[in-house]
Amino acid sequence: MRLFVGLGNPGAEHAANRHNIGFMAVEAVAKRHQIGPFRRRFQGVAAEGTVGSERALLLLPGTYMNESGRSVAEAMRFYKLDLADIAVFHDELELPPAKLRVKVGGGVAGHNGLRSITDHVGNDYKRVRLGIGHPGDKALVHNYVLGNFSKSDRDWVTALCEAIADNAALLAQDQDASFQNKVHLAMDAKGFAVTRGAKKEAET
Repeated sequence: MRLFVGLGNPGAEHAANRHNIGFMAVEAVAKRHQIGPFRRRFQGVAAEGTVGSERALLLLPGTYMNESGRSVAEAMRFYKLDLADIAVFHDELELPPAKLRVKVGGGVAGHNGLRSITDHVGNDYKRVRLGIGHPGDKALVHNYVLGNFSKSDRDWVTALCEAIADNAALLAQDQDASFQNKVHLAMDAKGFAVTRGAKKEAET
């Protein structure tokens, strides 16, 4: 069983926030792989199905970002999962918009969702880092991540989520570098300039 966790804040008022791109990515995986409907479970909503050849639980914590770990820990205990079974999709300020990187372990870089998960279950889970860019000033970060994507962002956000969904089976099979490269190539084919470093292997 694989656990794909999208990070975000619940509620319609947050649905289009930059901080919610993790929710958007996992919802795209559900749609592409015909998984659903999502039902209330594990202090959030979850749906179980198949991604490629792997069984997967898709989880959107309903605890708000800074308590995401409670939801993840409950799902892990229920299915008796290891950290290696988990992939967390989250917004990443330190990557340019439309970039994606896969990383196992490492720091939380001030991300409250990652910090909560690490506090509850440990650190060596997979992160799928979804670039949203940085506002340029640390004082602006809070309002930036809780602000909505602009109209000009919507095309690349949709394209990135679709590319993730199309190639999610590679991630479920731990082919992280291939997943990362396929997503970047798909984005490039759609006209988004993200090929720089696309062939670099996923971080470990």
